[in-house]
Amino acid sequence: MAAGGGARVAAAAALLALSSVSLAQPQLRRNYYAGVCPDVESIVRAAVANKYRETFITAGATVHLFFHDCFVEGCDASVLVASTPNNTAEKDHPANLVGLAGDGFDTVLRARAALDAVPRCRGKVSCADVLALATRDAIALAGGPAYAVELGRLDGLRSTAASVDGKLAPPSFDLDQLTALFARNGLSRDDMVALSAGHTVGFAHCASFAGRAARGGAGGDPAMNRSLAARVREWCPDGVDPRVAVTMDVVTPRVFDNQYFRNLQSGMGLLASDQLLYTDPRSRPTVDALARSADAFDRAFVAAITKMGRIGVKTGAQGNIRRNCAVLN
Repeated sequence: MAAGGGARVAAAAALLALSSVSLAQPQLRRNYYAGVCPDVESIVRAAVANKYRETFITAGATVHLFFHDCFVEGCDASVLVASTPNNTAEKDHPANLVGLAGDGFDTVLRARAALDAVPRCRGKVSCADVLALATRDAIALAGGPAYAVELGRLDGLRSTAASVDGKLAPPSFDLDQLTALFARNGLSRDDMVALSAGHTVGFAHCASFAGRAARGGAGGDPAMNRSLAARVREWCPDGVDPRVAVTMDVVTPRVFDNQYFRNLQSGMGLLASDQLLYTDPRSRPTVDALARSADAFDRAFVAAITKMGRIGVKTGAQGNIRRNCAVLN
């Protein structure tokens, strides 16, 4: 009897400890703004749709902006902050200057402006949540899966270029490096493979992949499809401005779909870090599964981006709601 009682006490203590840990974690939830800005989702959706009608680049630019934000300081909109004479912000780190398009920033700022034009919503919705919602809406507009967005993030209190170092993956990363980077953010290898499909609506600059298409000799990548290599040599000839951008999904560049994975099966991954997901036998089964089933891809991507949206969420004194997404309060 005494032993059983001790076991029950131990179990209760364990449950209490787990409960305390859970309560200490930032709590995101749907309908977070129901009491202060009930139309937040429809307002953001309309603003993103207007931007998307102007340019389909909106989808890839917004998705990549969300990724770069979450992986650096957490999903806190620190990537939106503009540099000042006394501080070089995240957005001006070389990795972001090369990897992010202005249309992503413009999408979020327009959506936030639309919210602030509604008196009851003005100053009530964080830039971090606007970015999360805008990403979801841009994906849906490009034909990707619809999903519920958890809300309740606050905006971060700092943004420095130095904080980007080591947080984003260059195209030269191998599978072990990619897996480790995602693991540091609580994401599995399967999550990483699913999230890589963000490249299905993205762009890459010639400097990041043209060397893979070299004709024989050093630098050429035998994993690159010969037809794609020939096209890359046309798109990115010797001496081309390295900032020239090419769609990463060369088959359905305007559609958010699982064609990205079918491309990898054919050696049509533009970046080396994309193609290795198929050439490495450890990640190939996931690529094959997501290439085979659009439904499986949708489920995997939604699960992974939902997990990503929880990285480093700021609550309480850790953050605030910026009056201007580009300026710290």
